Amino acid sequence: MSGVDTHSANTPSVNAHAALGPTQHSLWHRLYHGETNYEFVRRWKRWAAISGTVILLGVLGIALRGGLSLGIDFRGGSAWELPRKGMSVSQARDVVGPVIGRNVTIQIVGSDRIRVRGEKTTAETRDKITSALAKKAGVAAKEVNVTFVGPSWGKDVTNKAEKALVAFFFVIAAYISVRFEWKMALAAIAAVVHDVFITVGIYALSGFEVTPATVIAFLTILGFSLYDTVVVYARIRDNTPMVSVAGRMTYTEMTSLSLNQVLMRSINTSFTAVLPVLSILVVGSVIFGATTLQEFG
Repeated sequence: MSGVDTHSANTPSVNAHAALGPTQHSLWHRLYHGETNYEFVRRWKRWAAISGTVILLGVLGIALRGGLSLGIDFRGGSAWELPRKGMSVSQARDVVGPVIGRNVTIQIVGSDRIRVRGEKTTAETRDKITSALAKKAGVAAKEVNVTFVGPSWGKDVTNKAEKALVAFFFVIAAYISVRFEWKMALAAIAAVVHDVFITVGIYALSGFEVTPATVIAFLTILGFSLYDTVVVYARIRDNTPMVSVAGRMTYTEMTSLSLNQVLMRSINTSFTAVLPVLSILVVGSVIFGATTLQEFG
Protein backbone atom coordinates (compact mmCIF):
# COMPACT_ATOMS: atom_id res chain seq x y z
CA MET A 1 0.00 0.00 0.00
CA SER A 2 2.99 2.33 0.45
CA GLY A 3 3.20 2.61 -3.33
CA VAL A 4 -0.35 3.92 -3.73
CA ASP A 5 -0.39 7.52 -4.98
CA THR A 6 -3.61 9.31 -4.03
CA HIS A 7 -2.61 12.62 -5.63
CA SER A 8 -1.79 13.76 -9.09
CA ALA A 9 1.41 12.33 -10.51
CA ASN A 10 2.39 15.83 -11.64
CA THR A 11 2.56 17.20 -8.11
CA PRO A 12 6.25 17.89 -7.28
CA SER A 13 5.82 17.29 -3.54
CA VAL A 14 4.32 13.83 -4.15
CA ASN A 15 7.20 12.88 -6.47
CA ALA A 16 9.64 14.06 -3.84
CA HIS A 17 7.97 11.94 -1.17
CA ALA A 18 7.93 8.96 -3.51
CA ALA A 19 11.64 9.38 -4.21
CA LEU A 20 12.46 9.52 -0.51
CA GLY A 21 10.18 6.56 0.27
CA PRO A 22 8.02 6.21 3.39
CA THR A 23 10.90 4.82 5.47
CA GLN A 24 12.80 8.11 5.14
CA HIS A 25 10.25 9.95 7.27
CA SER A 26 9.62 9.66 10.98
CA LEU A 27 6.47 8.00 12.30
CA TRP A 28 5.19 11.37 13.51
CA HIS A 29 5.67 12.89 10.02
CA ARG A 30 3.85 9.99 8.37
CA LEU A 31 1.01 10.15 10.92
CA TYR A 32 0.60 13.89 10.45
CA HIS A 33 0.47 13.61 6.66
CA GLY A 34 -1.65 10.43 6.58
CA GLU A 35 1.19 8.43 5.02
CA THR A 36 1.20 5.41 7.33
CA ASN A 37 0.50 2.07 5.67
CA TYR A 38 -0.57 -0.25 8.48
CA GLU A 39 -2.77 -3.13 7.28
CA PHE A 40 -5.72 -2.60 9.63
CA VAL A 41 -8.31 -4.63 7.73
CA ARG A 42 -6.14 -7.67 6.98
CA ARG A 43 -5.51 -8.07 10.71
CA TRP A 44 -9.21 -8.23 11.57
CA LYS A 45 -8.76 -11.57 13.39
CA ARG A 46 -6.39 -9.90 15.84
CA TRP A 47 -8.85 -7.10 16.60
CA ALA A 48 -11.72 -9.59 16.92
CA ALA A 49 -9.68 -11.66 19.39
CA ILE A 50 -8.80 -8.61 21.51
CA SER A 51 -12.37 -7.28 21.56
CA GLY A 52 -13.79 -10.75 22.20
CA THR A 53 -11.46 -11.23 25.17
CA VAL A 54 -12.39 -7.89 26.72
CA ILE A 55 -16.12 -8.53 26.21
CA LEU A 56 -15.78 -12.04 27.69
CA LEU A 57 -14.06 -10.62 30.78
CA GLY A 58 -16.92 -8.13 31.13
CA VAL A 59 -19.52 -10.89 30.89
CA LEU A 60 -17.65 -12.88 33.54
CA GLY A 61 -17.51 -9.76 35.72
CA ILE A 62 -21.27 -9.30 35.46
CA ALA A 63 -21.87 -12.98 36.22
CA LEU A 64 -19.55 -13.05 39.24
CA ARG A 65 -20.87 -9.77 40.67
CA GLY A 66 -24.49 -10.64 39.97
CA GLY A 67 -25.00 -7.67 37.68
CA LEU A 68 -23.92 -4.05 37.57
CA SER A 69 -23.66 -1.90 40.67
CA LEU A 70 -26.76 0.28 40.31
CA GLY A 71 -27.09 3.54 42.20
CA ILE A 72 -30.12 4.36 44.33
CA ASP A 73 -31.60 6.34 41.42
CA PHE A 74 -32.16 3.01 39.65
CA ARG A 75 -32.82 0.53 42.45
CA GLY A 76 -34.27 2.92 45.02
CA GLY A 77 -32.77 3.54 48.45
CA SER A 78 -31.58 6.11 50.95
CA ALA A 79 -28.50 8.31 51.08
CA TRP A 80 -26.92 10.48 53.75
CA GLU A 81 -24.23 13.08 53.15
CA LEU A 82 -22.54 15.11 55.89
CA PRO A 83 -19.24 16.72 56.93
CA ARG A 84 -17.13 13.82 58.13
CA LYS A 85 -14.95 15.78 60.58
CA GLY A 86 -12.34 13.03 60.50
CA MET A 87 -14.87 10.17 60.53
CA SER A 88 -13.52 7.25 58.47
CA VAL A 89 -15.38 4.92 56.14
CA SER A 90 -15.07 2.06 58.62
CA GLN A 91 -16.46 4.20 61.45
CA ALA A 92 -19.44 5.21 59.33
CA ARG A 93 -20.05 1.56 58.47
CA ASP A 94 -19.98 0.68 62.17
CA VAL A 95 -22.69 3.30 62.75
CA VAL A 96 -25.11 2.27 60.01
CA GLY A 97 -24.30 -1.47 59.99
CA PRO A 98 -26.32 -2.43 63.08
CA VAL A 99 -29.33 -0.49 61.74
CA ILE A 100 -29.59 -1.42 58.04
CA GLY A 101 -26.90 -4.07 57.65
CA ARG A 102 -23.38 -3.98 56.25
CA ASN A 103 -24.49 -3.92 52.61
CA VAL A 104 -24.06 -0.17 52.18
CA THR A 105 -21.90 2.01 49.95
CA ILE A 106 -19.75 4.58 51.75
CA GLN A 107 -17.45 7.03 49.98
CA ILE A 108 -15.45 10.14 50.76
CA VAL A 109 -16.81 13.12 48.83
CA GLY A 110 -14.44 15.98 48.13
CA SER A 111 -12.04 16.87 50.90
CA ASP A 112 -14.23 16.66 54.02
CA ARG A 113 -17.60 15.08 53.30
CA ILE A 114 -18.81 11.50 53.47
CA ARG A 115 -21.73 9.85 51.70
CA VAL A 116 -23.59 6.74 52.86
CA ARG A 117 -25.94 4.88 50.53
CA GLY A 118 -28.11 1.96 51.49
CA GLU A 119 -31.29 0.08 50.72
CA LYS A 120 -34.80 1.52 51.10
CA THR A 121 -35.62 2.42 54.70
CA THR A 122 -38.55 3.74 56.69
CA ALA A 123 -38.73 7.35 57.86
CA GLU A 124 -38.05 6.23 61.44
CA THR A 125 -34.92 4.33 60.38
CA ARG A 126 -33.65 7.27 58.33
CA ASP A 127 -34.04 9.59 61.33
CA LYS A 128 -32.22 7.10 63.54
CA ILE A 129 -29.29 6.83 61.14
CA THR A 130 -29.19 10.61 60.67
CA SER A 131 -28.86 11.14 64.42
CA ALA A 132 -26.23 8.42 64.77
CA LEU A 133 -24.08 9.77 61.93
CA ALA A 134 -24.36 13.34 63.19
CA LYS A 135 -23.31 12.25 66.67
CA LYS A 136 -20.36 10.24 65.40
CA ALA A 137 -19.12 13.10 63.21
CA GLY A 138 -19.77 15.73 65.88
CA VAL A 139 -22.12 17.84 63.77
CA ALA A 140 -25.73 18.96 64.09
CA ALA A 141 -28.41 16.70 62.62
CA LYS A 142 -29.53 19.50 60.30
CA GLU A 143 -26.11 19.34 58.59
CA VAL A 144 -26.89 15.82 57.37
CA ASN A 145 -28.49 15.82 53.91
CA VAL A 146 -30.90 12.90 53.55
CA THR A 147 -32.15 11.66 50.18
CA PHE A 148 -34.78 8.97 49.64
CA VAL A 149 -35.57 7.49 46.23
CA GLY A 150 -38.57 5.21 45.91
CA PRO A 151 -38.73 2.19 43.58
CA SER A 152 -41.09 3.97 41.16
CA TRP A 153 -38.54 6.74 40.60
CA GLY A 154 -35.77 4.23 39.94
CA LYS A 155 -37.96 2.35 37.47
CA ASP A 156 -38.84 5.58 35.67
CA VAL A 157 -35.16 6.52 35.35
CA THR A 158 -34.35 3.06 33.97
CA ASN A 159 -37.13 3.26 31.37
CA LYS A 160 -35.99 6.69 30.21
CA ALA A 161 -32.40 5.47 29.93
CA GLU A 162 -33.47 2.52 27.78
CA LYS A 163 -35.58 4.77 25.55
CA ALA A 164 -32.69 7.19 25.12
CA LEU A 165 -30.40 4.37 24.02
CA VAL A 166 -32.96 2.96 21.55
CA ALA A 167 -33.60 6.43 20.12
CA PHE A 168 -29.85 6.88 19.73
CA PHE A 169 -29.62 3.72 17.62
CA PHE A 170 -32.51 4.80 15.39
CA VAL A 171 -30.93 8.21 14.81
CA ILE A 172 -27.64 6.52 13.90
CA ALA A 173 -29.32 4.22 11.39
CA ALA A 174 -31.31 7.02 9.77
CA TYR A 175 -28.40 9.47 9.55
CA ILE A 176 -25.84 7.07 8.10
CA SER A 177 -28.36 5.51 5.70
CA VAL A 178 -29.08 8.96 4.25
CA ARG A 179 -25.47 10.20 4.35
CA PHE A 180 -23.88 6.99 3.06
CA GLU A 181 -25.80 3.71 2.66
CA TRP A 182 -27.77 1.27 4.81
CA LYS A 183 -24.99 -1.34 4.90
CA MET A 184 -22.70 1.21 6.50
CA ALA A 185 -25.46 2.05 8.96
CA LEU A 186 -25.60 -1.59 10.06
CA ALA A 187 -21.83 -1.68 10.47
CA ALA A 188 -21.88 1.55 12.50
CA ILE A 189 -24.58 0.18 14.82
CA ALA A 190 -22.53 -3.00 15.27
CA ALA A 191 -19.52 -0.85 16.20
CA VAL A 192 -21.57 1.17 18.70
CA VAL A 193 -23.01 -2.00 20.26
CA HIS A 194 -19.43 -3.25 20.54
CA ASP A 195 -18.48 -0.08 22.42
CA VAL A 196 -21.50 -0.53 24.71
CA PHE A 197 -20.33 -4.03 25.61
CA ILE A 198 -16.79 -2.81 26.24
CA THR A 199 -17.96 0.02 28.52
CA VAL A 200 -20.41 -2.19 30.41
CA GLY A 201 -17.61 -4.71 30.88
CA ILE A 202 -15.37 -2.05 32.39
CA TYR A 203 -18.16 -1.07 34.80
CA ALA A 204 -18.70 -4.72 35.72
CA LEU A 205 -15.00 -5.39 36.39
CA SER A 206 -14.34 -2.15 38.25
CA GLY A 207 -17.56 -2.08 40.26
CA PHE A 208 -18.25 1.55 39.32
CA GLU A 209 -21.72 2.61 40.35
CA VAL A 210 -24.23 3.28 37.57
CA THR A 211 -26.02 6.61 38.07
CA PRO A 212 -28.03 8.98 35.84
CA ALA A 213 -24.77 10.83 35.17
CA THR A 214 -23.37 7.52 33.93
CA VAL A 215 -26.17 7.26 31.36
CA ILE A 216 -25.40 10.76 30.08
CA ALA A 217 -21.71 9.90 29.87
CA PHE A 218 -22.62 6.66 28.09
CA LEU A 219 -24.42 8.54 25.33
CA THR A 220 -21.48 10.94 25.10
CA ILE A 221 -19.08 8.03 24.61
CA LEU A 222 -21.29 6.61 21.88
CA GLY A 223 -21.43 10.03 20.24
CA PHE A 224 -17.64 10.20 20.02
CA SER A 225 -17.55 6.64 18.69
CA LEU A 226 -20.09 7.46 16.00
CA TYR A 227 -18.23 10.62 15.04
CA ASP A 228 -15.04 8.68 14.42
CA THR A 229 -16.94 6.09 12.38
CA VAL A 230 -18.49 8.77 10.18
CA VAL A 231 -15.07 10.32 9.58
CA VAL A 232 -13.73 6.97 8.37
CA TYR A 233 -16.82 6.39 6.21
CA ALA A 234 -16.40 9.78 4.56
CA ARG A 235 -12.82 8.96 3.64
CA ILE A 236 -13.84 5.52 2.31
CA ARG A 237 -16.48 7.17 0.15
CA ASP A 238 -13.90 9.58 -1.27
CA ASN A 239 -11.44 6.76 -1.98
CA THR A 240 -13.96 4.29 -3.45
CA PRO A 241 -13.21 5.36 -7.08
CA MET A 242 -9.71 3.90 -6.62
CA VAL A 243 -11.23 0.42 -6.54
CA SER A 244 -13.00 0.91 -9.86
CA VAL A 245 -9.72 1.58 -11.64
CA ALA A 246 -8.71 -1.82 -13.01
CA GLY A 247 -5.86 -3.41 -11.08
CA ARG A 248 -5.18 -0.38 -8.91
CA MET A 249 -6.17 -1.73 -5.48
CA THR A 250 -8.65 -3.99 -3.77
CA TYR A 251 -11.48 -2.79 -1.53
CA THR A 252 -9.57 -4.14 1.48
CA GLU A 253 -6.49 -2.11 0.55
CA MET A 254 -8.58 1.00 -0.06
CA THR A 255 -10.28 0.65 3.35
CA SER A 256 -6.94 0.28 5.14
CA LEU A 257 -5.65 3.31 3.22
CA SER A 258 -8.66 5.32 4.39
CA LEU A 259 -8.08 4.29 8.01
CA ASN A 260 -4.43 5.33 7.78
CA GLN A 261 -5.36 8.70 6.28
CA VAL A 262 -7.68 9.59 9.20
CA LEU A 263 -5.54 7.98 11.92
CA MET A 264 -3.99 11.26 13.07
CA ARG A 265 -7.40 12.91 13.13
CA SER A 266 -8.71 10.11 15.35
CA ILE A 267 -5.74 10.47 17.70
CA ASN A 268 -6.23 14.24 17.91
CA THR A 269 -9.96 13.82 18.59
CA SER A 270 -9.28 11.36 21.40
CA PHE A 271 -6.58 13.57 22.91
CA THR A 272 -8.71 16.71 22.88
CA ALA A 273 -11.59 14.72 24.42
CA VAL A 274 -9.37 13.46 27.25
CA LEU A 275 -8.24 16.96 28.28
CA PRO A 276 -11.66 18.28 29.43
CA VAL A 277 -12.48 14.91 31.03
CA LEU A 278 -9.28 15.11 33.07
CA SER A 279 -10.27 18.65 34.06
CA ILE A 280 -13.66 17.36 35.22
CA LEU A 281 -12.05 14.58 37.25
CA VAL A 282 -9.14 16.50 38.75
CA VAL A 283 -10.45 20.07 39.08
CA GLY A 284 -14.17 19.40 39.35
CA SER A 285 -14.32 16.34 41.57
CA VAL A 286 -11.00 16.19 43.43
CA ILE A 287 -10.38 19.89 44.09
CA PHE A 288 -13.96 21.19 44.33
CA GLY A 289 -15.62 17.94 45.41
CA ALA A 290 -18.31 17.83 42.72
CA THR A 291 -19.14 14.10 42.83
CA THR A 292 -21.73 14.35 40.03
CA LEU A 293 -18.93 15.51 37.71
CA GLN A 294 -16.82 12.60 38.95
CA GLU A 295 -19.50 10.08 37.99
CA PHE A 296 -19.83 11.69 34.55
CA GLY A 297 -16.04 11.83 34.07
